Amino acid sequence: MTLTGTRTGPRTGTPLRVGLVGYGLAGSVFHAPLIATTDGLVLDTIVTASPERREQARAEFPDVRFATSPVELWERANELDLIVIASPNKTHVPLATTALKAGLSVVVDKPVAGSAAEARELAALAEARGLLLSVFHNRRWDNDFLTLARLIDTGRLGDVQRFESRFERWRPQLKGGWRESGAAEEIGGLLYDLGSHVVDQALVLFGPAERVYAETDVRRPGAATDDDTFIAVTHTNGVRSHLYVSATAAQLGPRFRVLGSTAGYVKHGLDPQEADLREGKRPGTAAGWGVEPESLWGRIGAGESPLTGGGHPVETEPGDYPAYYAGIATALRKGIAPPVTAYEAAATLEVLEAARRSAQEGTVITLETQS
Repeated sequence: MTLTGTRTGPRTGTPLRVGLVGYGLAGSVFHAPLIATTDGLVLDTIVTASPERREQARAEFPDVRFATSPVELWERANELDLIVIASPNKTHVPLATTALKAGLSVVVDKPVAGSAAEARELAALAEARGLLLSVFHNRRWDNDFLTLARLIDTGRLGDVQRFESRFERWRPQLKGGWRESGAAEEIGGLLYDLGSHVVDQALVLFGPAERVYAETDVRRPGAATDDDTFIAVTHTNGVRSHLYVSATAAQLGPRFRVLGSTAGYVKHGLDPQEADLREGKRPGTAAGWGVEPESLWGRIGAGESPLTGGGHPVETEPGDYPAYYAGIATALRKGIAPPVTAYEAAATLEVLEAARRSAQEGTVITLETQS
């Protein structure tokens, strides 16, 4: 995959200028801090009409410019190199389409679209125009995921047979907002939110899905969309992934439980990077970025319970969210594929669509193809 760059092409020797659409949770906690701390990128403009959010952003990024509407970015397309879309899910496809047609490379927060077909259409448009299109699946750079990938690559588990992944929270009260809306056009609910992460990780580790079964439930009073979901994926190589996402887990299970032919790996707790970003800590300024204490390391062993001290501790790799935007900068400069492609995101959406259908019909869905 070779990219020709934006309409004017990335300016050699100068920072790549980024326009960020949206300054809610995704924009303020993840995208803006990571963009601003990446060598070779400059956070040029934030699109938000909220005076409160502008004040919040200006306090951390005093040189940033503001726009009320994305239209202002399209009018300044020749001044920018990249658009990052961190607005509500239903806006992802129309905004990405307009940005690409304006000659701008694009990063879209997950999920990139409501369907795999829409994601592939966006990917084709980007290819036709020689532009970068990537999806922010940042949890490929979680500390536990990087550690598990190393254990698999080095053969310490033998042949993996079953992969259990949980992204669980205890949030018995609704927070409100579009993410909890039952309207189909909002693309809300945990299946497309946290489900995007656990499915993407499973596909990266174990390859394409062949069959999908799912159970989705609405547990909390007043909730309008799924808040407790289970997805079973059978990969074409025979590995079975059991994936859980929940806002109603009164007791949190292990983040990973991975069973191989020679050993298993169990890891509790979440990567610390999101919590650090929420607290205002920043990569490059906070010592030991992405590092967790030894007390949280996972354990590897066979025939022993990690809950009683069985097995051996495995040092957790440091989490590395900054690697995503570093990869984006490199891709733009060198005209190569980004760290996460839209086609990879489409493969995840294909599984999510199958999971939704499976839950509705109570059946196992066989996937014909996945690219």
